[in-house]
This record gives sequence, structure tokens and C-alpha cells, in this order.
Amino acid sequence: MIVRVARVLPNVTGLDKSFDYLIPEGLAPRVQVGSIVRVELHGRRIGGWVTKMLDDGEAAVDADALKPIAKVTGHGPDASLLDLADWAAVRWAARRSRPFIVAASPQRAITSLPSQRRSTSELGATSPAAAEILQSGGGVLRLPPRSDVLPALRSAIACGPTLAVTPTIVDAHSFALRLRREGVSVALMPDDWASAMGGVDLVIGPRSAAWAPCPDMAAAVVLDEHDEALQEERSPTWHARDVIVERCRRLGVPHLVVSPAPTLTAIETAAGDGGVVHPPFMRERSAWPTITVVDRTDEEPWKKSLVTSALIDRIRNPDLTVVCVSNITGRARLMACRACQSLIRCERCDAAVGQSSDLRLDCARCGATRPAVCQECGATNFANLRPGISRLREELEGAAARPVVEVSGTDTEAVASAGVYVGTEAVLYRVANADVVAFLEFDSEMLAPRFRAAEQAMSLLIRAGRLASEVLVQTFSPDHEVIRAAAEGNPDIVVPSERERRVMLGLPPFGALARVVGTGAAELVRQLGQGVQVGGDEATGFVLRADDWTTLGTELNGAERPKGSRLRVEVDPPRL
Repeated sequence: MIVRVARVLPNVTGLDKSFDYLIPEGLAPRVQVGSIVRVELHGRRIGGWVTKMLDDGEAAVDADALKPIAKVTGHGPDASLLDLADWAAVRWAARRSRPFIVAASPQRAITSLPSQRRSTSELGATSPAAAEILQSGGGVLRLPPRSDVLPALRSAIACGPTLAVTPTIVDAHSFALRLRREGVSVALMPDDWASAMGGVDLVIGPRSAAWAPCPDMAAAVVLDEHDEALQEERSPTWHARDVIVERCRRLGVPHLVVSPAPTLTAIETAAGDGGVVHPPFMRERSAWPTITVVDRTDEEPWKKSLVTSALIDRIRNPDLTVVCVSNITGRARLMACRACQSLIRCERCDAAVGQSSDLRLDCARCGATRPAVCQECGATNFANLRPGISRLREELEGAAARPVVEVSGTDTEAVASAGVYVGTEAVLYRVANADVVAFLEFDSEMLAPRFRAAEQAMSLLIRAGRLASEVLVQTFSPDHEVIRAAAEGNPDIVVPSERERRVMLGLPPFGALARVVGTGAAELVRQLGQGVQVGGDEATGFVLRADDWTTLGTELNGAERPKGSRLRVEVDPPRL
């Protein structure tokens, strides 16, 4: 009699150990690597995944002492995704692969799979540039905000079964609907997990679709790579772009990363030898919105109000729907010198600085500190340029002479119909259509004390440009490279200074970065080796730096978590 043994990873939070179980003869045909099973552990039945089929003599104990697998629940991720989960556990310092295996598993039990569905219909218009990138092994395609990316997606589908990731389920549903009308077989994740496993032309979904099954995958696409929604907010803070690129590398298939303004990480790690491919300049520029810059540097004296003459012209026009954006919540203060009207910036990294309780100026981006003195004229009297949303709504309503609706990210009700809206950046996602998007104090985005501030500011302009044909930007820094890049429709303007800054400071993608916060953080970081530099403190969180992600992840995973600790480890934090 042949004795079959499987290694099972229990689906138990905090447990990173696998156990060996006998495979009953009646279940043997249904047990394979990736199968979701039920087993007995410490007197209770729990779920788990088969991670390995063991040969004779490989079991941890004698086969006679092993418990049998109680039940086969259904299909789960294949062996390649389990291996990818092991890689991700180091890349994002997760200590265990379970969170990634959960992301790769169906949300309900799948006991049978539908037959393979491959389309024989002719595809619509494809993108020659995307096809060339895919034929060369993969890379980055820069398409302006108001252009249609569907031809690029069709080019990938023409290669064979394709996996695609979008920032939101709404985006994924829109693409799936359009392609199904053309006769393309589509599995929309996460609901169509079984169809994806059975085999279709396109598997598409939001961030978690990076872990979706895609048998015989021939290509993978990341759409709107610049969007922060592609990174998991919870720990481990994995990014769909990096998962897709690594998955394609392991399978030997091309990837296509698409964005109006690719991040520096994408440019350095996913562009390939051909660099970033983009349309001819005039065609690219024509698909960017009109950027109207309101230069506030000549205002005399400085106004506390953000309701400028240019903005009043638009909000008073009854034919225009205007969306006003002011990101106040959770941002550092934006300060300016009352004497010379210069923004108060860090003299080292150029970020906006705030004033601490001891009246010194502190930079949250690089940690530099200095006395509260203007770097331009030496004055010590500063203005705070940050009014709140509620006050802004009142001012806007008075200036517009029509109702203004306040929109926040915490609202659950549908947005009321109005001609003027005001809110944080959440308003860009909750209002369906607009003629003008106005950023009332854009400097707080461009100069935020975060090393990705420029990329995040570009992302806001991209989102606004898809909502409205005109984007009005009120700023004291009209010559900033972000504004020039959007106005000229040329994201390359931002790249040189961004690359120089990050190389100098050793920031991603030219180094590895993590943040550790919570009870026990100090004990954890004391265990880290010399390959990891530690900054910060337990009150504000420790910032860790290393030369590469493998070194950083290995050190963090190897450190013992103190008893009673409640830690959050953010690898490559987007808002640091």
C-alpha cells in the first residue's frame, strides 16, 4: 500500500508552521499542491493549504503517527503562486506567506472548475507601441490621462491569456464590460475566481488580482501604475506592480506597465532596456487637460482666503460644474514668510516644513531642523496658509452666490447635486462629472514632507484631468516641475530632479525603506544587524534603511517579536 503524505499550512493567524498529514486513499485524486483542505489541529478542525506533496521518508514523523486530512474543501492557488508568496513574505517583511496565500485563494469553496473559454473573435484596434513593448520582453508605456488604454490591453490579450490589474473594481468592471461586448472571455476578480482558474482570455480586477489564477499566462498588465490604490494599506504593504513584475519574471512572460506619469520605481525596475515608451509629443500633449495656473506670489498683502479672482470667475458661471479640492486633514502645515512672501522650505530636501512646539522648523521628510528664520530674508513672522474645508465652503458659497456641497471621504450617502463642490481629494472620486477642477492650495501636495510628494501631486492632477477638461491650480510655486510637467504634458520634466534627490538620500528605488511603529518597536529594531540603518524613535516610529529589499526583509523577519508587542511594519511606506 502506498502511503501519501502532504504538508499543510494551517489558516491560523500568527502561526507560520506547517504540519504533515496523511492523504486518505479516497481523497488522493483531489489533493494536490494548492488544494484547500480541512485538518485537525489541537483538537479542532481548521482550514489550510497543501504546500507540498512529500516523498517517502520526507515526513517529519513516522507515517503511522500522522493524522489524516479530514476533507478537501476545494481548489486553491497553484504551486507557482505559493512560491511567489514565499518571495513576498521576505520582500515585504511579512514573516509568513499566509496573507499572500489568502489573497491568492477564492473567497468561497470552489469544488469544480468550468471548462476553458478562449475567444476566436477578432480583437478591436490594438496599440503598436504596446505590442512592441510586449514583444521585446516587457516595459512601461506612458499614455496621457484622457487617452483610451483599451488598445494597449487588447495588444496584451493578442499574446494569449492575460492578467490585468487596475486601481479600483469600478475600473476593472468597465474594461470587462467593454471587452465582453467584443467577444473576449473575461473573468472579473474576485467573484470569477473559478472562471479564471478554468481559463479565459483576460483575468482582470483590482489590487488583489495580482494574485489571481491565470493558467498559461502569456502577458500581464498594470494599469494606472501611479495610483496609490495599487498598494495594500494594511501590513504587509505589498504593491501589485512589484508582484506582477516578479510573477512575469518567474514565468518568463512580458509585463506591460501603463500610466500617464509612471513612478520612478516603475521607470527604474520595470521599463526594461528600451526605457519609457510614449506617443509623439503633440499627440501626448493634446490628451492632457488644460492646466490653468493661478500664481499667488504677487498678492499684496497676502490673503488668508483661498478664493481667488480666477476661481470666482468659474464658480459664478452657472454653466460650469466646479470641483474645489483642498487637502487639509492629515497634512503638515504650509507656512510662508509674511515679509518676503517665500514659502518656508527645507534647505536640504526642499519640502515644506512645519513649526514644532519649541518654535523650531522641522522637516518631516529628511529630519532636518533649524531655527524659525526665513531662508530668504531672515524674518521670523510666518503665515499659516491652511484654512479648513468647512470655512472654505462658506467662503465659496458667498462668492458663488449658489449652493456649495461639502464632500468628505467619510460620507456614506450619495453626493447631492450641485454646481460647486468642495472637499479633500475624495471629492475627485465621488463626483461623476465636472467642467473645472480647482486645487485651492496645491503647494501642500507638491511640497509635502513625503519623499513621493511629487509623484502623488502628479497623480492628483491626472485624476482631476480625467474628471474635467480644465484643471485650475492655485500656487505660490508656479515654476515647480510638477506644474510644468502637467502644463506641458511632459512627465519627463519631473524625473531628473526626483531621481537626483532619491539617489542622494538613498530612497526607493535606490535603497530599501521601512517604518516600524507600535509597542515593542524599540526592542525589535535593537535586534537588527549592521546592514540596516535605524532612525527615529518609539514615539514617532522607527525608520529603517537598507541597500536592498532582501536585506531589509530578511533582517526584519529574523528579529524576534517581543512578547505582548503590537507592531506595524510598513515596507516601502507610500506616505513617509
